[in-house]
Amino acid sequence: MSISSQLMLQDANSSIMENMIMFYDHAMMIILMIVVMIMYLLIFMFKNKFVNRNIIEGQMIEIIWTIMPMIFLVFLAIPSLKILYLTDEMNHPILSIKVLGHQWYWSYEYNDFKNLEFDSFMMKFENNEFRLLDVDNRLILPMKNQIRLLVNSLDVIHSFAMPSLGLKVDAVPGRINQISICINRPGLYYGQCSEICGVNHSFMPIVIESTSLVNFLDWIKKN
Repeated sequence: MSISSQLMLQDANSSIMENMIMFYDHAMMIILMIVVMIMYLLIFMFKNKFVNRNIIEGQMIEIIWTIMPMIFLVFLAIPSLKILYLTDEMNHPILSIKVLGHQWYWSYEYNDFKNLEFDSFMMKFENNEFRLLDVDNRLILPMKNQIRLLVNSLDVIHSFAMPSLGLKVDAVPGRINQISICINRPGLYYGQCSEICGVNHSFMPIVIESTSLVNFLDWIKKN
């Protein structure tokens, strides 16, 4: 694993995550502008012996440093709210999958096709697997299709999180939360429960396998 992949966000594999990365870059540019401006003013006032200290007093400067943060916040709030509403949008999903959190594993139910359900446990480490991340039964999903996940828990609060898809939803006992995903390309995507749910919290990973719709239907028929 390269150093850049550990310092930066994971590569986006959904449109939601692509928007999140673009918003991150947008927010960092605004924050950089603020930091540079403040540092410049501080250095200017410390270095320049002839600066008029009265410019930092009075009603005009009060108005300026009240209005400028409001302008910065508007440029941050508008794209942030856009992404927030996009994550909640349900655009005619082709199937719904129920995700159930347990202590400490996940189970999945494909109720749209037939009574297909299975549990997903973390596998013991082997040479060709990622330590603490691989599972015995992966969540198989078709790519380039809208999919709805219905997330629930049967014991304590869990959190179904997949960073490369921009996906994070709480699994709350007695409540069904839903979220929509659309995966851009085939591959294996790794995530974990991101809620402190007990002593084995770090041992309930999530693996999503994205494949074509034809391969997905063949997998459904075999199971």
